[in-house]
Amino acid sequence: MVTEIARKYLRKDKFPSIWCAGCGHGIILGSLLRSVDRLGLDKNKVVLISGIGCSGRTPGYVDFFTLHTTHGRALTFATGVKIARPELTVIVVMGDGDAAAIGGNHLIHSARRNIDITAIVYNNSIYGMTGGQVSPTTGQGYYATTAPYGQFEYPFDIAQLAIGAGATFVARGSSYHVPMLDNLIKKGIEHKGFALIDVITTCPVNFGRRNKITQDPYENLKFVSNIVVPKSKYDQMGEEERKGKFPMGILKEEIKPELTEVYRQKEEEMGVRYEV
Repeated sequence: MVTEIARKYLRKDKFPSIWCAGCGHGIILGSLLRSVDRLGLDKNKVVLISGIGCSGRTPGYVDFFTLHTTHGRALTFATGVKIARPELTVIVVMGDGDAAAIGGNHLIHSARRNIDITAIVYNNSIYGMTGGQVSPTTGQGYYATTAPYGQFEYPFDIAQLAIGAGATFVARGSSYHVPMLDNLIKKGIEHKGFALIDVITTCPVNFGRRNKITQDPYENLKFVSNIVVPKSKYDQMGEEERKGKFPMGILKEEIKPELTEVYRQKEEEMGVRYEV
């Protein structure tokens, strides 16, 4: 099955990847490809878009239509693609810095517009590619090149940010809980509207090494497994127990009018149609 999916969806001439040994990004890519395959999507009608960073390398490895865009602007390009060609399946992959720092404003407005895009955040709490600086999701007390004495600031919760901005499907998975992640990405793609999947993962080199988790891939996956908790269990936990933990599963799901459908409806009402 793995070989069939690799043969069908990957650009073999681009491998081996540039990702470090033990990086969770390859695990997330595997979940994405299995989701596309299980949905039976035509790969010639799938567009995968990224910004800058380690996650930004993802489109280069897949045999879809792809865009590798500027830092923080992946959702802007994706919005243009979806408005112009609403029949396409548009998926965006971003790092936590790409999504919530320079791209934070675009994340908020993509969510409130409820445009039919699936956004997958590779959330490893660090700027992995550019030197290990703190990101908006770096937890208090963790170390980075720009936090040699530990991070003092409060971190963003990307999932809660998306919920507050009006996203109609929000979920959280992890690079440790792979079958669940497969299912969450599949549901996000199926959802009609803006879907965000926050994937808790880790960077063994710039995060794991600095924070004494070591660069060992297994130890880093164990770290991930210890900080995510099923939502049903999280809801029963006290405030102290929740510290440093993330609820995992579907966090919000609702149906609202989707932006491109609203646009087409308005065009029909006005008797105009813009073709691309």
